[in-house]
Amino acid sequence: MALVLFILLLALFLINVPIAVALGLASTLVFFLDGNVSLIVIIQRMFNSVDSFPLMAIPFFILAGKLMESGGISRRLIHLANVIFGRVKGGLGIVSIVACAFFAAISGSAAATTAAVGALMIPAMVNKGYDKSFATAIQAAGGTIGIMIPPSVPLVLYGVAAGVSVSELFIAGIVPGLFVMVSLILLVYLISLKEGYGGGEKFGFKDFFKAFFDAFLALMMPVIILGGIYGGIFTPTEAAVVAVVYGLFVGIFIYREIKLADLSRIFSSSVVVTAVIMFIIAGASVFGYYLTRQRIPAELTELMLSVTDNWIIALLIINLLLLICGVFLETSAAIIILTPILVPIASALEIDLVHFGIIMIVNLGIGFITPPVGVNLFVAANIAGTKFESLVKAIVPFVLIMIVDVLIISFIPGISLFLIGD
Repeated sequence: MALVLFILLLALFLINVPIAVALGLASTLVFFLDGNVSLIVIIQRMFNSVDSFPLMAIPFFILAGKLMESGGISRRLIHLANVIFGRVKGGLGIVSIVACAFFAAISGSAAATTAAVGALMIPAMVNKGYDKSFATAIQAAGGTIGIMIPPSVPLVLYGVAAGVSVSELFIAGIVPGLFVMVSLILLVYLISLKEGYGGGEKFGFKDFFKAFFDAFLALMMPVIILGGIYGGIFTPTEAAVVAVVYGLFVGIFIYREIKLADLSRIFSSSVVVTAVIMFIIAGASVFGYYLTRQRIPAELTELMLSVTDNWIIALLIINLLLLICGVFLETSAAIIILTPILVPIASALEIDLVHFGIIMIVNLGIGFITPPVGVNLFVAANIAGTKFESLVKAIVPFVLIMIVDVLIISFIPGISLFLIGD
């Protein structure tokens, strides 16, 4: 019956049934054929999966990101990054990556980061002579940092699914996110050096201080969120609410770029994004429940340990699985489906589950820039007004460097665990 479940799921994916519907429908059909469980249990499981206090952080972080995006935050952060890096070869490309890291500390979403920064940076890079495909690829790759640097919606999902502290995951995501940022900057610099892109813009200390103070309130948002969580002042869910209040106050009363008429659009778009994620969680919970009843995670753990008890080889196998799944599955669905399967394996191999969560998130982040799903590629291509197909060649170096990043983060746990002291 487990085989029937996977065949049904694959068939539904192939005919483009939405992921949440496919997960719920395939699992329900298998339960119906099995006949050992009342179908009312499925409804109860779906409801209970989203009836969670930690998951309340998701809608609030999404709303906070949209408030800061609409409040002129992205423009101020980009200007600050340009003042710092504009004179370097490939300066605008580097600015794009750094601005994505800044915005990642606000939005928690890869697609939102790509859209918010890309709307300003892709046209700017093209106007400065950057190849359009290269400029678009830079933005798509930079947007992946949105799920690595906290706050991160996927980290919340993993924390809930794995029973791991979301606060520790947030702290653990900082250094790996910055590590990926630096690797992307180096790649952009080397390619720009070869192709002769950018550089030469000059800014003085006066420009820096002006840009810094203009963006100061934007920079304070992640400081408040992470400082409050790390200092034990509030939980990640409470931090998300604080972020919303802060975003409203700054956008309406300080920067004055959010009008009361804009709030209905901001709130409604946040509701739509939240509903999609919650629907995926509900559908995936039924899928996970069936797998657990059939002892699939336990049997896969035994199978993995029968193949190897070496954590290095096991991590290579797991990374390959995650890379393949990330290519074909939406990130939220991949986390909800794979976490119950892979966490027992990681536990059996004595891999720290906080570290394992970071491995999963960074690895699945590659899926945002790989066809056929490649959400960031679609978002960036739409902004640039270019065809998705034209980005495939340009994105290859970014995919390769991120695979190297994943392997380094996987086999040097200290990169993830340094700040939490494990």
